[in-house]
Amino acid sequence: MAVEGYCVKCKAKKEIVNPVESVTKNGKPIVKGICPDCGTTVCRIGATK
Repeated sequence: MAVEGYCVKCKAKKEIVNPVESVTKNGKPIVKGICPDCGTTVCRIGATK
């Protein structure tokens, strides 16, 4: 499952490494992972398809 998110540090869309689905405090779905280039945490808000 290839999930893309926006890396703020690289300023580009990147494929998320080790994506983990979770829920925010207000109940919205989120996917968190790591940027393959810089190692920063990358988040994508919304359900994956």
